[in-house]
Amino acid sequence: QVQLVESGGGLVQAGESLRLSCAASGSIDSIHGMGWYRQAPGKERELVASIKSGGNTNYADSVKGRFTISRNNAKDMVYLQMNSLKPEDTAVYYCNAWGVGVMTTFDDWGQGTQVTVSS
Repeated sequence: QVQLVESGGGLVQAGESLRLSCAASGSIDSIHGMGWYRQAPGKERELVASIKSGGNTNYADSVKGRFTISRNNAKDMVYLQMNSLKPEDTAVYYCNAWGVGVMTTFDDWGQGTQVTVSS
């Protein structure tokens, strides 16, 4: 099992920035990809951004040009730089990682971090 710990959430005003971090630890052989999802009250969890081990990234249309995902492969960490935040970005943000562990594969989630954007 892989443990994922997010940090960096908080309360900001519209137009401001936040940087989320997620650290992976545990029985990791290689991480194939990491990503950020979010879930707002009453809505389904949705992909925000993902990054594969080779550096390929994918973004939700709603965050393109505002959010940037990056990864430190040596430290098994992923980051989400969020600029020009909007009230509709308010949600719990979850870190996700998938790959190969010790004699198994994994696809695990963090506990989530709250991001609140006031208007």
